[in-house]
Amino acid sequence: MTSATKRLRANNTILLVIDMQDKLLAKVPTTHDLTRATALLLDVAALLGVPVLATEQYPKGLGPTSPEIAARIHQPITPKTVFSCCGAGTFLEELELLQRPNVVLAGIETHVCVMQTALDLIEAGLHVFIPVDAVEARFHLDHHYAIRRMELAGGIPTTAEAVVFEWIADAAHPQFKAFSKLIVERTTQSQ
Repeated sequence: MTSATKRLRANNTILLVIDMQDKLLAKVPTTHDLTRATALLLDVAALLGVPVLATEQYPKGLGPTSPEIAARIHQPITPKTVFSCCGAGTFLEELELLQRPNVVLAGIETHVCVMQTALDLIEAGLHVFIPVDAVEARFHLDHHYAIRRMELAGGIPTTAEAVVFEWIADAAHPQFKAFSKLIVERTTQSQ
């Protein structure tokens, strides 16, 4: 099965939230939409038991993760100075222990930490999914070409809502009512 046909399921996926810090968020043009998409991924991950890993780029200088996002992450956030999360401490070992072939990326900036992480994960043999509404950069050009480069390397562009619907997979799922409520709330927030 090629990575393009690989299906996301709650039991075969990890969500990785990269550097969602207020000082960085203040520099991107779509902070509200980015935060909303990432929050949806985190809320559904919690609902369905999808493991979440998260990083902060140089927190001493860039500060902590945005409170709206941090409140949804229920384990320690890994500090780093390297751009690829794969070079941060025991990150790759933690990933290997989870034994899940799919990694969904969310965070900033698309052309720096997100892309370098994606390229390393693809090189390590994992399937990388990039919800284009849950990653962002200061400049549209950087964001656009980073998405293209990740896709050419084997990453799979998608959207946050497409990811969570794949995770739930069936309206008969026991968590569908709670899931549906999150989708309705998201729709209301965007109006």
